[in-house]
Amino acid sequence: MRAEKVREIDTAEIQRQLSESRDQLFRLRFQLAMGQADGVKKYRILRRDRARMLTILHERELSTKANQGK
Repeated sequence: MRAEKVREIDTAEIQRQLSESRDQLFRLRFQLAMGQADGVKKYRILRRDRARMLTILHERELSTKANQGK
């Protein structure tokens, strides 16, 4: 998912998607440990998407703190 698309989504939806991606990452990690190499690319993509979502949530948090300080 592109960062622009993530920025269009509200915070509650991003948090829901983060929990879903955490579950998917767990399942993929389990599959990789069992020797099923099908999910390597999907695992990398999920990690990047999750990092983007966390970054945008952090940006939003910082911007609200900055606005409260004014």
